[in-house]
Amino acid sequence: MTDATVDAHLDATVQPDNPRDGGPARVAVVFGGVSPEHSISCLTAANVVAAMDPDRFRAVGIGITRDGIWTRWSAEEILDLRSQGQLPEVPAGHHGTGLRRLDGGTFLVDNDGGGDPEPVDVVFPLLHGPFGEDGTIQGLFEMTGVRYVGCGVAASANCMDKHLTKVLLDEAGLGVGPYAVIRPHEWQTDPQACLERLSGLTYPLFVKPARGGSSVGITRVPGPEGLVAAIEEARRHDPKVLVEQGLSGREIECSVLGGHNGQPPRASLPGEIIVHNPEGFYDFDAKYLTDDALATVSVPADLDEATTRTVRETAVKAFQVLGCEGLARIDTFVTEDGQVLINEPNTMPGFTRTSGFPLMWQASGMNYRELVTDLLDLAIERPLGLR
Repeated sequence: MTDATVDAHLDATVQPDNPRDGGPARVAVVFGGVSPEHSISCLTAANVVAAMDPDRFRAVGIGITRDGIWTRWSAEEILDLRSQGQLPEVPAGHHGTGLRRLDGGTFLVDNDGGGDPEPVDVVFPLLHGPFGEDGTIQGLFEMTGVRYVGCGVAASANCMDKHLTKVLLDEAGLGVGPYAVIRPHEWQTDPQACLERLSGLTYPLFVKPARGGSSVGITRVPGPEGLVAAIEEARRHDPKVLVEQGLSGREIECSVLGGHNGQPPRASLPGEIIVHNPEGFYDFDAKYLTDDALATVSVPADLDEATTRTVRETAVKAFQVLGCEGLARIDTFVTEDGQVLINEPNTMPGFTRTSGFPLMWQASGMNYRELVTDLLDLAIERPLGLR
């Protein structure tokens, strides 16, 4: 793959026809949700709605409470989430709503029978983690017959499950670090056998929920004495646990966008996660709840030209191998001997203005509004049904 292929169409302006005749496309922005990343999703939604081109898009909102209730929001109410404080919530109290497939298309309909059906042209699901980024809600969109931003059902599910991701990447010849999986029945029936299987990995280990996000439930384990507690902590979030051997290298991320009209995916300039505490890692607090004391994101990453090219090519290949659509952030380690090993993909990365995904595209020449427009255009031009 050439650098020109990776850069293909970065500066192209694509203006697909709206699915409806006349007026801006109606975008159902879905946010909140039942995962631990609920509040980050709210912040993401407010930023995305603020960035939408009003001449081309009109936002209508679906806010999902922490207990799974779907509620109807106006664009103005979504924007107000930015003033609720650092970690906003979707409260109860709005009209209950849902997507319905009716004659003439897909509509947002109040469940209590009040209000007029709101036609929906495309959905922007700004949900992070389980039950939003794992193929579950994508299946609903497919059954409802509505276009949506991001990966489809299978790619979303496979990318959320860190074990399945590694299996697919390894099969395609893309490098991943040493790891082991602890399945629910294995830990329940013979935990000692699980621990013995982990003895082939070198400390420090990172113990993770296999299907979690934003480093929630992850523990860095420097030695055997903390291993059982770390496994139990991960199991509080997911009964399937992934144990990874710590890698010595630089944490490099690369943002990928799908290609328009059959063109190849596009890779941004990479960014680097710099963790200032040598015993720490880029966990939830470091990402969202602190200033620069714990970690910073350096964009673009200070890499030589050859390494930058390899990271970008690897990110594009991973995007294709995993069947991604729309967008993904591919997280890698660049080891001291120059290998690029894939850590994991993220199919709906953070979209706050300080998040790595938009910052990497900004460094690559695409501002926040252009990025949001590009993602919606990709979704609108994508066909319905099997692809």
